[in-house]
Amino acid sequence: MSERYGFSLTTFSPSGKLVQIEYALNAVNAGSPAVGIKALNGVVLATEKKNKSLLHDDRTIHKVEPICKNIGLVYSGMGPDYRLLVQKARKLAQEYMLIYEQNVPPTQLVKRVADVMQEYTQSGGVRPFGVSLLICGYDYDEDRPFLYQCDPSVSILNQICRACPANSATGQYSDQLALEDAVHTAILTLKESFEGQMTEDNIEIGICDKEGFRRLTPAEVKDYLAQIS
Repeated sequence: MSERYGFSLTTFSPSGKLVQIEYALNAVNAGSPAVGIKALNGVVLATEKKNKSLLHDDRTIHKVEPICKNIGLVYSGMGPDYRLLVQKARKLAQEYMLIYEQNVPPTQLVKRVADVMQEYTQSGGVRPFGVSLLICGYDYDEDRPFLYQCDPSVSILNQICRACPANSATGQYSDQLALEDAVHTAILTLKESFEGQMTEDNIEIGICDKEGFRRLTPAEVKDYLAQIS
């Protein structure tokens, strides 16, 4: 029955679902897990990085990406869709900087990225993005970190701890954790659904605090892994 409605972005199936959104969510669930944890003084993003081919050098391809000084994101789902959203998010952040001469607040950027994703759920000739985003940032006006999730249905969730896909292992964590403890917790959470040995080459970690957002180097990731071994 769903095949009759699978090509329409705006027609609900008899079960009350938009089938194209269901397809996009399936793409997210098929992706590698990603974890975000908000600490007292920052946010941690962590994800598994799978090597697509032994013949291809994946060292220049990252899943944890900076958008501007104070914002970064990670995804689960389809890589090409993610790269397009990264480009659009960076453009939106730069436009905000040119107009207001300050870094875009995380909440503002999340809403603008969600508007882009929403446009693709109701426009002809395109399809919904097959990615779920974890967006972290530090708001200098409020002097505190933020963690959001934006999924293909364009629902925005403000979270303390979040994992995507939705069936990935998660737990209940306090936002009173120190940032260093949150890094350890993110690695342990990711490890619950990890296949094989976790190394600095197959996971990526990003941290965001008052100093801004940055992706940890493989050497730093290796040190964290040694601490929890």
